[in-house]
Amino acid sequence: MSTWSSPVRYAECDQQGVAFNGHYLTWADEAATALMAELGTPYAELLARGLDTSVVASELAWSAPARWGDVVDVDGEVAKLGRTSFVFALTIRVGERACCVVRTTYVLVDRDRTPVALPEDLREAWAVRPA
Repeated sequence: MSTWSSPVRYAECDQQGVAFNGHYLTWADEAATALMAELGTPYAELLARGLDTSVVASELAWSAPARWGDVVDVDGEVAKLGRTSFVFALTIRVGERACCVVRTTYVLVDRDRTPVALPEDLREAWAVRPA
């Protein structure tokens, strides 16, 4: 499991000092990129192979707020592999307190943005590990 961290900046908060909901997707995206690198498949290498990813769905479930001055830690893992798609589950927390779980579904595409099957090396690197 990969962890990415960032302070909650003043510009990311509303007038109540709570992180605005859209920033959770930014944090999840940064954590997804870190997860890919940790799994041995850096995003830049996918691009060099003529592959890319397209987000087709994101589901967010909040349980507590992140606030200005907190440090968010985002734990990421591969939740599911399909033929052309994959799902990353990203848990955003402050300390031990879970704030939000983001499940993002991606489709692997070529340079023309056409979906392509996950190559075997990616499938192996991203194999879903039992919890």
